[in-house]
Amino acid sequence: MNLSRDEARARAELISVDSYQVQLDLTRGPKVFGSTTTVRFSASAGASSFIDAITDTVHSVTLNGVELNPAEVSDGVYIKLPELAEHNELTVVADALYTNTGEGLHRFVDPVDQEVYLYSQFEVPDSRRMFAVFEQPDIKATFSFTVTAPAHWDVVSNSPTPEPVDDGSDADGGARKTWTFEPTPRLASYVTALIAGPYQSVRSELTSSDGRVIPLGVFARKSLMQYLDAENVFALTRQGFEFFEQQFGTPYPFAKYDQLFVPEFNAGAMENAGAVTFLESYVFRSKVTEALVERRAITILHELAHMWFGDLVTMRWWNDLWLNESFAEFMSTLAAAENTEFIQAWTTFSSMEKSWAYRQDQLPSTHPIKAEIRDLEDVQVNFDGITYAKGASVLRQLVAWVGQEEFMAGVRAYFAKHSWGNTELRDLLSELEVSSGRDLTAWSELWLETAGVNTLRAEITEEDGLITGFTILQSAVAEYPTIRPHRLAVGFYDLDGSGKLVRTHREELDVDGERTEVAALIGRPRPALVLLNDDDLAYAKIRLDEKSLVTATAHLKDFAGSLPRTLVWASAWDAARDGETPARAYVDLVLSNIGAESDSSVVLVLLRQLQTTLGLYVAPEAQHETKIAAAEGLWSLFTAAAPGSDSQLQFVKAFAQLAQSAEHLDIVADLLSGSYRLEGLEVDQDLRWELRSSLVAGGRFTQPEIDAELERDPTQTGQLAAAGASAAIPTAAAKQSVWDAVVVSGEMPNATQRAAITGFGRVHDLALLKPFVAQYFGAIRKIWAEKSHEISSTIVTGLYPVQLVEQSTLDATDAFLAELGEETPALRRLVVESRDGVVRALKAQAADH
Repeated sequence: MNLSRDEARARAELISVDSYQVQLDLTRGPKVFGSTTTVRFSASAGASSFIDAITDTVHSVTLNGVELNPAEVSDGVYIKLPELAEHNELTVVADALYTNTGEGLHRFVDPVDQEVYLYSQFEVPDSRRMFAVFEQPDIKATFSFTVTAPAHWDVVSNSPTPEPVDDGSDADGGARKTWTFEPTPRLASYVTALIAGPYQSVRSELTSSDGRVIPLGVFARKSLMQYLDAENVFALTRQGFEFFEQQFGTPYPFAKYDQLFVPEFNAGAMENAGAVTFLESYVFRSKVTEALVERRAITILHELAHMWFGDLVTMRWWNDLWLNESFAEFMSTLAAAENTEFIQAWTTFSSMEKSWAYRQDQLPSTHPIKAEIRDLEDVQVNFDGITYAKGASVLRQLVAWVGQEEFMAGVRAYFAKHSWGNTELRDLLSELEVSSGRDLTAWSELWLETAGVNTLRAEITEEDGLITGFTILQSAVAEYPTIRPHRLAVGFYDLDGSGKLVRTHREELDVDGERTEVAALIGRPRPALVLLNDDDLAYAKIRLDEKSLVTATAHLKDFAGSLPRTLVWASAWDAARDGETPARAYVDLVLSNIGAESDSSVVLVLLRQLQTTLGLYVAPEAQHETKIAAAEGLWSLFTAAAPGSDSQLQFVKAFAQLAQSAEHLDIVADLLSGSYRLEGLEVDQDLRWELRSSLVAGGRFTQPEIDAELERDPTQTGQLAAAGASAAIPTAAAKQSVWDAVVVSGEMPNATQRAAITGFGRVHDLALLKPFVAQYFGAIRKIWAEKSHEISSTIVTGLYPVQLVEQSTLDATDAFLAELGEETPALRRLVVESRDGVVRALKAQAADH
């Protein structure tokens, strides 16, 4: 099922596709659907090729009027195409399989009303699971979908939904209708889409910059419609349209724009042209954090940006996937900061995206932003922090260097020249060179074609309080020694009369080489704190000088601005994670300052980092008491937080995650029962599940109490919460039962599997996990060979014994890797990355003594 770049390149040179006509019958029962594909394409006469088609059964293959024997030409994954003519017509009649993995055409049954919902997810190589297709991004074509489905369904695709016509009855007597969609513009197959079922919708419209009226739709399952805040989605969509059409100089390229919240989705969203699908968790049925509200907004804008960058203009091959995702990530944050209420979006970007990038860039598997993608397996494991977050960070650096208007002028020229086509990185850089007047060859080589992150430090000398020397030192690790140019700002901060740390001077400059002298700062008074990379323009780890570190530790909560405070948080986290400072010092820093943090996304990230530090980086002999003390600190924080505040909710949830002492579990139980009430805190259904799961992990509740909560909340969300809670039951028998369900039988739908894996690892006694180390390494090769990428990769990463921070875990990993060799590079990469978590934790623990 793999396809190499060389195979794709050869096929693209041989074949050019005009159109696909795809007929789908969705009334054939719960296992298969009918899929008939007619492809019209040109080829080199006399040549042979193949088309992708993952099928249950192929009934017939007709090439240019000649019937081919399916048994001879089809193996369930590919169909051989011998002796092609210059102009060809191929018709494949097949049965294809619904999935429960979130790949291809996913089928879901709503537990509330037993209604069936379908949606497609094709990136990277899964349109071939729904119809026969030349599955690669540079073979674009038009697509015409004809869909037969139950009469009460709604059917959505890339083109506007037509009026259906009656089409008799299915085998059970249910009424059917058929929808015949107009052809799409020329698209890559991975952004085509089908969403079908009794979805309900809210409608609106907007006027594009070229005067067209663009219909808008927001969709969700019937049982979720009461929670859908469609007007907020529409408002963000309008702000995104306004911003992107102006910046890109190109009107929105499609006829309509639908946004659909779908169940059991694997990612945050998918940029299907004119029919974007979103994770259903973005429909908020309970109070959520402001961080999640902002994340939904960024995701909405990210997918809208893809309508231009990815859909209108598409990468030629997956080695430029980074440019698709990095561009959308950068533009969504820029749009949020400049044209929505989320003006602090760059703070969130620094806290979330950049921390992801720095973590990914320090793994043994780090790679250049412009990665070498040899085949489909390579790209499937490359949806990572380099492809998204580092790439977006580097684009921001490029914009700071060439200027935002010059950058956008190049982007506008790029869209004007390449609309509906395929491009490579050089095509964009050429336009940016013209618009900026800069040669980007060296920049590209240093930033896009090498791996690793640099570290910047300030070397400062002073006399009588005045700076006599200021040098920025740049270093790199031995494995990735590249020293890069950076455009950055240096900020000076002092305490004002009210006790706030405020910026008193800003110096923007180019940094290059191992030493950069900053003559402009000589003679200035030495401030209380010097912040390199102020405003976060550069991509680099920052270390504070000794005096600045003292100020930051004492006054972290006193920063007047959220972004500089976040940069200092990031520096402290880096140092703890790198084993340069004791983990318990970081725990103390978080608990002493997080109560004053105003940014919800920063609070969310800090609490995640606190959990990681407590579980992995604190010295083993101190972990138990440090966790108890941290939970005590969180209890103090949530009781002191403003009633009904975002921080109150976040602190309560974090406390429930950590609670393990009898006293703390009593507090959780009292919050759940209502005998202990916090002013402003509503214990709604989602929070009830979090509290109940805490009590399960703490040994207070078992399956009967979980079942009782599920009876109260028999929704999909409730079922997933119950799966996670059941997996957290702290007994050997319960853990083995979860293991067998996930690994041995392996029939769980994707979302249930993820919930069970999360619950499995939620333990206060690590001895519960030790029996599964050998089972893990004995199973994952078979899982990788037999399961889909989504299912197998989730198991490989989610069940790796990273919590067992000991040499024996590394020994078991190394023995497995030695046996595996280079046979399956993608599997090897995931295991090597997981191994690095243990190596890093051992180093951090050694520094915490």
